[in-house]
Amino acid sequence: MPQYEIERKFILTRKPVELLTGVPGEEIRQGYLLLEADRELRIRQRAGQCSMTLKSGQGLKRQEQECAISQAQFEMLWPLTAGRRVEKVRYALRWQGYDLEIDLFTGALAPLMVLEVEFATVAAAMDFVPPEFAGRDLTADKAYKNAALASHGLPLEMESADE
Repeated sequence: MPQYEIERKFILTRKPVELLTGVPGEEIRQGYLLLEADRELRIRQRAGQCSMTLKSGQGLKRQEQECAISQAQFEMLWPLTAGRRVEKVRYALRWQGYDLEIDLFTGALAPLMVLEVEFATVAAAMDFVPPEFAGRDLTADKAYKNAALASHGLPLEMESADE
């Protein structure tokens, strides 16, 4: 039976230090084994756990299938993701009844900061009013998908903003 992820994504205008104080961040390494127009297969290492995830579709609601893999399987597959990787620190917190995930990208993708929020329904996603530190809605912007960031780097608008 298909499982779906309903998620909105926003660029952060600033790091919300007031919310992150005392919240432990988790380092995430993820790499992509398959990147097609409408489908991606990734492996991820997070908090000592490894997984493989197949995502299909575009935009707000995407099909997602995930399974656990061993550390040995992750290490065997990791070299196959060279040139298609993302590293970030994720902060998970509760805010006004919502579970927020704030990703602070590291390496070549720094200083990118993104907010992701998952929802039970499309209607709930559309009703969400983001916090004041959230900027432009990136949900439909393919350049800010993790898979695109992993293979193409920062979007040109971000690169020129840093200069």
